[in-house]
Amino acid sequence: MTALILSPAGFSAIIAAFTVGALGALLLGRHERAAGLWGNLWAAGGSLLGLLYSATALITGDVPAFGVATSFPLLSLSFRIDALSAFFLLVISLVALVSAVYALGYVRHYYGRYPLGSLGLFTNAFIAGMILVVTAHHALWFLIVWELMSLTSYFLVIYERREPENIQAGSLYFIMTHIGTAFIILAFLLMYGATGSFDFGAIGRGMAAASPLLRDGVFLFALIGFGAKAGIIPFHIWLPGAHPAAPSHVSALMSGVMIKTGIYMLVRVCTDFLPGPPPLWWGLTILGSGAVSSLLGVLYALSEHDLKRLLAYHSIENIGIILMGFGSALVFLSAGFTALALLGMIAALFHTLNHATFKALLFFGAGAVISQTHTRNIEEYGGLIRSMPQTALFFLAGSLAISALPPFNGFFSEWMTFQALFAGVGTFSLVTKAVFLLGVGSLAFTGGLAAACFVKAFGVTFLARPRSPEAGRATEAPLSLRLAMAALALATLLLGVIAGGVSRAVGAIVQALPAFQGGALQPASYTLLRVDTGFAAVSLPALTAVLVGVAAAVAGAVHLLTRGRRVTLGRTWDCGADLTGRMEITATAFSRSIVTVFRGVLKPTGQTEIDYHDARLRYFPKSGLVRLEFRDIWAQFFYQPLQKMTLGIAGQIKKIQVGNINVYIGYILVTLTFLLIMLAARP
Repeated sequence: MTALILSPAGFSAIIAAFTVGALGALLLGRHERAAGLWGNLWAAGGSLLGLLYSATALITGDVPAFGVATSFPLLSLSFRIDALSAFFLLVISLVALVSAVYALGYVRHYYGRYPLGSLGLFTNAFIAGMILVVTAHHALWFLIVWELMSLTSYFLVIYERREPENIQAGSLYFIMTHIGTAFIILAFLLMYGATGSFDFGAIGRGMAAASPLLRDGVFLFALIGFGAKAGIIPFHIWLPGAHPAAPSHVSALMSGVMIKTGIYMLVRVCTDFLPGPPPLWWGLTILGSGAVSSLLGVLYALSEHDLKRLLAYHSIENIGIILMGFGSALVFLSAGFTALALLGMIAALFHTLNHATFKALLFFGAGAVISQTHTRNIEEYGGLIRSMPQTALFFLAGSLAISALPPFNGFFSEWMTFQALFAGVGTFSLVTKAVFLLGVGSLAFTGGLAAACFVKAFGVTFLARPRSPEAGRATEAPLSLRLAMAALALATLLLGVIAGGVSRAVGAIVQALPAFQGGALQPASYTLLRVDTGFAAVSLPALTAVLVGVAAAVAGAVHLLTRGRRVTLGRTWDCGADLTGRMEITATAFSRSIVTVFRGVLKPTGQTEIDYHDARLRYFPKSGLVRLEFRDIWAQFFYQPLQKMTLGIAGQIKKIQVGNINVYIGYILVTLTFLLIMLAARP
């Protein structure tokens, strides 16, 4: 049975399921309900097969490898599913499965507005593209499926095409993803020039003897190319616009797993394609980039009042946390500390899994709220815990997980990242120690600011009174949405409670990578999470028991103190005025103090408009409006000047287009003459 599952036919069945789902949804496009049901059921089926395939590969330790020859020179449809590929295939399949279940109910609000046939087509193709990306074993084939993933996600970003901001976000995403692809192509061309092959295995063997300068060039091109897909600052500008523009179940796929394909390939490049101890500056660069991305990502999220944009910025933050673990692993590898490198890499992959679960959960919760209120503006929510209690509970679970509060899973992967960073502080000399200290400080700040951000997001969205008629009329989300959210909420809790066992399983995956073989940590049990340095350990049942005990003690004390007392509920004294949603604290007011502290980075701009009943007597205002905007310093000081420079150069080049065919023939003649002279000058 295992041989059948891991056979080429087993893998082909996964891709076939998504292909049937995509084409069937397109053919059923005139029948909305049938198209939505067909596309999502086949997506769920393909994801289930992907889960079975990846779990079997991880449990057995087998490494399926197969390929299909083509008539095109240098192109081979090669696949190889090792432990790292199987891990990412597992994460993709898990999120895709719950996304398909969620979409069964979510797509109903598109009836009569947008074609569900095209949504099913691009969603299935998008998931298949991600699966092919993490299993491809040939550079040219990888670029084809990478483009498949990028183009299908672009069409999903602009799916709600009647919204101008979605078209703008999609255009920026299209440009940035292809700029990244250009750098990826350059990296592969450098490796092909050194090895004479596009096969990943041959590249890994051949690059071992490459010059340090060539290896550094490949690393930089890969960091820019795959970093653009991952949303690393400063290549992040596409992400806050593209992820909110897509349908919410697609946003979960993009934020939860698509950006991780960039992380996957960075790990491949730094450990497989460029074997041997990496230079110290590689790890320090990635570690520093992660520290900056995590801190700036959470600051931008805290100042954001569009619920989905807020979650998108938190993806940048969590990618930064993953990079801090991965960067520390590379630094330890460069110094020969394989055991500590193993710790950093486990932390990175563990947080990859955790972020996929709680970020998908939060996007599902946001989608449920948006489908009921028809707005993404947090300021127009309020009081939804009464009409959407289950959604509120699930969103709260995701908020606790992303805020790294125990016993949810986000705490334990961030705890391991802290251990890796603390180990670096205690191991290296001054300069390297300073970078690790930067990472520690950034991660500490990030955790506190993330908690504050989700106090704002949950409190303003679900508590107090409704701030708009739509929020007052909201009802609970459909069953399929709640089932998907419940599954992920349970996953965030279970992955935390059994974090010791999960870290041990992830450790086995990391140890299968050639760069980490020989490293060892103290064996972790399902109930204890600890590291080889002996610096710290955490008992998961004990921690959970303490938290439950404290909650029970508080509840018991309240019950004893209030027993026998008569409780009377009444309206809050309001100085004679009617209580309205305008009297509640707003998201803007909540984050104002933090925005003020970091105004040098966030660059806030405010505008106040007041309308009076009588313009001559400005004592009785009729209405007031405050606009608060924030500027992305990278867009303002890097991309906008770059855009102006590019347009200026293009304007100058455009002058050669005179519209005269004789002049164009002259250009061709000069070019050919130059090339012939260069050819003749060659020895």
